[in-house]
Amino acid sequence: MSLNIQEIRALFPVLHQEVNGKPLIYFDNAATTQKPISVIDALSAYYKNDNSNIHRGAHALADRATRYYENTRTLLQQFLNAREEAEIIFTKGTTEGINLVASTFGRKFINKGDEIIISTLEHHSNIVPWQMLCEEKGAILKIIPINEAGELDMQAFRGLISPSTKLVSIVHVSNALGTINPVEEIIELSHQVGAKVLLDGAQSTSHLEVDVQALDCDFLVFSAHKLYGPTGLGVLYGKRDLLDSMPPYQGGGEMIKEVTFAKTTYNELPFKFEAGTPNIGDVIAFGKALEFINHIGKKYIKAHEDELLAYANDSLSQIKGFIPVGTAKDKISVISFNINGMHPFDVGMMLDANGIAVRTGHHCTQPLMQRFGIEGTVRASFSVYNTKSEIDSLVASVSKIAKLKN
Repeated sequence: MSLNIQEIRALFPVLHQEVNGKPLIYFDNAATTQKPISVIDALSAYYKNDNSNIHRGAHALADRATRYYENTRTLLQQFLNAREEAEIIFTKGTTEGINLVASTFGRKFINKGDEIIISTLEHHSNIVPWQMLCEEKGAILKIIPINEAGELDMQAFRGLISPSTKLVSIVHVSNALGTINPVEEIIELSHQVGAKVLLDGAQSTSHLEVDVQALDCDFLVFSAHKLYGPTGLGVLYGKRDLLDSMPPYQGGGEMIKEVTFAKTTYNELPFKFEAGTPNIGDVIAFGKALEFINHIGKKYIKAHEDELLAYANDSLSQIKGFIPVGTAKDKISVISFNINGMHPFDVGMMLDANGIAVRTGHHCTQPLMQRFGIEGTVRASFSVYNTKSEIDSLVASVSKIAKLKN
């Protein structure tokens, strides 16, 4: 199957504009993807036609809103191949999902002297919650090192893991480098010592087929806005037995079964972890983003993005002064780089002057940047609506910028 990229681009209103007098070229997809018109229309339609609180209303608007909202949960259960819809918890995003697990599973099951393993590739949101938990509990945080290509040192991981390891929280795909980690092996080795595994799927879910039953991960977290959906919304998948064993994250409405001043009993899954009025409109709109992905097909999206990555790598590597950062063999469509003698922010500003949107800085991975001895990088990340002609424009601009110093 060959994708009609122009037809796909026509579905994204934001792409059809000029920036600084040049056609917008949007290469900041690892930060957030743009939204198809179906997502925008669904959000608008909810507030126009169906605005109501959900689950407990006895009127038509509440019934419609509830059905549309829960339909997204059904789509997510299918999207991840979870065993049941009750294993799908709505959150504010990847960060809240990790904090939820740290605050519930962590506080109940992590004790003094226990070990938690993360990696050098982690986003700050998969570092700080575990540091906080370890400080509170007297647990030990261990770090998997990486090689010069930005790949995990799996031999080192085998040396770190032990019967004292209670949790391994690992990024599936690096947001800063695009490295795809060998999570199948990590999960298998972790389970051999009885440790649970949380996958940060913020980047992987938009590029790779993610089957939680095949992976056998215990938790998976990700955000809607990197999957063509709205901001401020995320998903936590967890195995039912684990979610049942964990205390609630927040107290309030919806997460209760019965409240008296003497005692409160908690609601069943998934509602035990969804206190308060949820982000109804965005959840409904996210369903349209999932339908968009399903209509195209993940394998076709990935094939197109892989082609863009190979094309960009080949072209950019010819530029004198171009310094790639992260050259793993197994990657998604992310290129991080620097230009010899130039600050990444300056490069980003000059690209923006040509209408090209990239991300610059440390990408919320300061320990990773310290590992490479750099302050940050320029990151270009590609999505299904990007084209080779856009990459040609990026290459031409980077080439001109590099000539200023090289």
